[in-house]
Amino acid sequence: MKKLLLIVLVFIGCSSGYRYLNSPALSFSELDYGFDVKFHGDNPKLAYIETGNANAGKTLVLIHGLASNAGYFRELIPLVSKDFKVIVIDLPGYGKSEKGNFPYGMKWYAEQVRGLIKSLNLKNVYLSGHSMGGQIAITYALNWPEDLKELILLSPAGVEPFLPGEGRWLSNVITLNSTIKATDEQIRVNFARNFYTWKDSFEWMIEERVRLAKSIDEFKEFAYAVDRSVDAMLNEPTTEQLGKISIPVSIIYGKNDGLIPNPYLHPGFTSDVFEKVKEVLPNVRLSEIPKCGHMLVIEQPELVAKAIIETTK
Repeated sequence: MKKLLLIVLVFIGCSSGYRYLNSPALSFSELDYGFDVKFHGDNPKLAYIETGNANAGKTLVLIHGLASNAGYFRELIPLVSKDFKVIVIDLPGYGKSEKGNFPYGMKWYAEQVRGLIKSLNLKNVYLSGHSMGGQIAITYALNWPEDLKELILLSPAGVEPFLPGEGRWLSNVITLNSTIKATDEQIRVNFARNFYTWKDSFEWMIEERVRLAKSIDEFKEFAYAVDRSVDAMLNEPTTEQLGKISIPVSIIYGKNDGLIPNPYLHPGFTSDVFEKVKEVLPNVRLSEIPKCGHMLVIEQPELVAKAIIETTK
């Protein structure tokens, strides 16, 4: 089945050709998330969205995943804005935030998120991260649980364990050069792996990535952040520390996630990865989204929003 899926995805990529070959370059500052963007601090300067219900009495802070940005939450934000004050962060190296030779790492990223939370004096914080953002959120909770009401993890990294040899393999797969040199076809295949069903309405992600790559110097800085982020996820694992989390935890995931568990190293069912968390966190709340892949905040935003709202009541 995995081999069949890969063949189908490759066919999708090849049949699409180079649709955006002649499209203009897009700088990261030109990204349109559909919401006003504010900035915080310096070295690095952090971009973020601040919206939602300021009188809700609780704040939802959203952290994006690897190689994405705050705009990936564009479908989810309106659905949770009545129930929360909403803060969506562009991690340093990504989106509209500052890029450069920073010490990218899980704890370092968590420190940047904490700096913003403290600066904005946010209260009753529900910290939510997608994929890599989930591992950053876990790292935050392990170090500063007193800041948070609950962790809401969306198809999180940092739960599935990897042996040292497996980690080295993963680190060699996603590199600075592989990100920079990815063709339109490879980009399409990589994005399609994140979904249960690919739709034309998701096409903006591919166009965005292809056009960003044409802003060569800035894209190289982004690719560097991606490369360092992969190493950080492997070098700062959180799997063995999950039992130390002292605040409530909810995990929301797509039933048909094609990335968790890793299809090449750990073939199996996504539910098995997250059910295992119950061994160390018996009260963890699991919500499975049907007909949904890894990019659940884009593929099934209504069901994700419903799960988030229910877990925080």
